Amino acid sequence: MAKIRLTKEFTFEMAHALENYDGACSHIHGHSYHFYVTVAGEPNQDETSPKYGMVMDFGDLKRIVNNVIIDRYDHAFIVRATQANEKLCQEMRDHYKKIERVDYQPTCENMISYFAEAISEQLPSSVELVELKLYETASSCAQWCALDNKK
Repeated sequence: MAKIRLTKEFTFEMAHALENYDGACSHIHGHSYHFYVTVAGEPNQDETSPKYGMVMDFGDLKRIVNNVIIDRYDHAFIVRATQANEKLCQEMRDHYKKIERVDYQPTCENMISYFAEAISEQLPSSVELVELKLYETASSCAQWCALDNKK
């Protein structure tokens, strides 16, 4: 049976700041992210299954990505969890609820690596995450490929 790839697109709005960065991105700013998730597998061959002919139900993929990425980060402020950012986060929490502290500098590159790990953990064993693209702007994106990350 042929291996087939499926891609689903997601969008979300998010703000971040890059601690100790030497440019404008050190300030709080936001992006309209476009996120493409590609998985691969063999279509289900069980004719009695409601998922017959599917690698994965697009609705199931949507649920996974929404649960681990979109619901957490859409309309959130993300910042690196450091002592220097602790006071800022505490003050912001007095006025805003969606503040996410992460263990990495929230660059597009680091975010997509985290997203790959989080999504992979939720996929069915018959489905493999093969590629992610995260557009931070219309002309700038980070790309994660499973082939580049084989151990």
